[in-house]
Amino acid sequence: MGSTTFTLLGVSYYLASVIIIIIVLNKINKKDRNKYLKIINELEKNKNLIISSGILTELNNANNLVNNKEMQEMYDDWKKRFNYIKEVEIPKITDSLIEIQDLFDNKKYKDLNKLLAKTELNIDYVKTKSNYLLNEIKKVTTSSSRSREEILKLKQKYREIITKYNNNKSDYSIINGPIELQFENVDKLFSHFEVAIDENNYQETSKVLNALNDIVGNLDLIIKESPSIILLGTKLLPSKMQDVYVEADKLRKDGYNLDYLNIEYNYEEANKKIADVLERINVLNIEDSLLTLKTLLDYFDGLYGDFEKEVKAKKSFKELTRSILVRSNKYERINNELRKRGKQFIYSYDLTEDDIKILDILKEEIKEIKHDYDEIIEASRSKKYAYSRLDKEMKELNTRLSKCGNNLEYALHNLGSLKEDELRANDQLEEIKSILKRAKYKISSYKIPVVPRRYYIELSEASVAIKNVVTELEKKPISIKTLNIRVDTARDLVLKLYNTSNEIIRTAQLAETSIVYGNRYRSINKGIDDALTNSERFFNNGEYKNSLEYTINAINRIEPDFYQKLKETLENK
Repeated sequence: MGSTTFTLLGVSYYLASVIIIIIVLNKINKKDRNKYLKIINELEKNKNLIISSGILTELNNANNLVNNKEMQEMYDDWKKRFNYIKEVEIPKITDSLIEIQDLFDNKKYKDLNKLLAKTELNIDYVKTKSNYLLNEIKKVTTSSSRSREEILKLKQKYREIITKYNNNKSDYSIINGPIELQFENVDKLFSHFEVAIDENNYQETSKVLNALNDIVGNLDLIIKESPSIILLGTKLLPSKMQDVYVEADKLRKDGYNLDYLNIEYNYEEANKKIADVLERINVLNIEDSLLTLKTLLDYFDGLYGDFEKEVKAKKSFKELTRSILVRSNKYERINNELRKRGKQFIYSYDLTEDDIKILDILKEEIKEIKHDYDEIIEASRSKKYAYSRLDKEMKELNTRLSKCGNNLEYALHNLGSLKEDELRANDQLEEIKSILKRAKYKISSYKIPVVPRRYYIELSEASVAIKNVVTELEKKPISIKTLNIRVDTARDLVLKLYNTSNEIIRTAQLAETSIVYGNRYRSINKGIDDALTNSERFFNNGEYKNSLEYTINAINRIEPDFYQKLKETLENK
């Protein structure tokens, strides 16, 4: 292929690339134009929606309602604001849209973006003003229909109130007059509303509606709550208060001190609050009245719980009185006996004055408890304090006494167990000697050629340990702590010796039995014969474990489960 051909191909590729780039750029440019065109059309549409036919209609409706100076002033203000939007702000937006179109046609997209954002904000602002103005006008033009709907609901509610009142008139006996007077006021307001609505007096209509809402709402609350308030204030609560007063007087005669409850003062204060509630209900003011009376009722109901608490406290106090007296005397007697034996404990056992000093401390604690006990008993006789307080103090005293009793029991256990530990050590010494004897008998009962050296070492250690126990028991005073250590050591060493004796004898038996059993294979197996010879040598030297291993390894060549059979044979003997 010649150079001309390469040149033509290069030019062709170049032209194709340029054409592709132009097509892509045209598509991008067309996409951007469509995007901007869509935004511009949307802005134009939103501008046209600012002044809707609705606002013109509502302005005309408002003009028809003008029948007084105040209404005229409101209408003139709305008209002025509408004209400003229509003649000043809309034209400004129109100018901006014309400028936007010009920038779009000239493809000045950078400036176009800025103006688009600014114009969009202006349209939203003016549209918001227009909507606010429309809502403000409609609030007046539709007030008549809305007021009619609201007044119908109020009349329906008012009729229900009157019906309920008439059906239960006796429940409102002390406030019939104020309620019926309020009914007259409501009737007058309904009549006044009709006059205001006929005169298109928007401001007056609104005032009357607000007044009716307040009065009817208050009447509804009064009709619902007054029966409960009257019943509580005139019957239930006074009766409850009288019952509580009588019960309190009865308890006082039985010796209960109830001063801390301040019943008389609270009784007077409750009467004042009841009087205030009944006084306010006569002017139809029941704010917080039901809550106040229910709170008082709960208080006087709660006093029964306080009375019951005092009765239970008295019973508990009497029981603790007897219990504490008996236990404190018992603890004092036990402590005195231990203190008398204190020198004997020091002489017989390794104790110091500090070891039994706790007995002196306990003496003072018991003395102080008995003193406090006497003071509480004296206070109960004087009737100056409530049983709930006396019972609380007696329970605290009981806790102190229980703690003192625990400490005394601990001291009694420690001191009383010293002699027990000494006697127990003597018993354990005899048991240890018995185990030692059985260990010696075990070795001597089976005729073995040599007793291993470790047996004699352990026998010597066990014998020394037993001597140490004997020496410790002969000391005066005895150190129980040291004695217990000596006993534990001797017991461990003797048990170790006993186990060693059993192990030696058992191993020797197994070794001897296996040699005897293996003799049957000597003549037929040279390896077994040699192994048994070595095994006999170990056995005669007292190396029973090595002897057993040699024999088992040899016989296992012929009988793999020989060792298991050997153990079963000895166990069955």
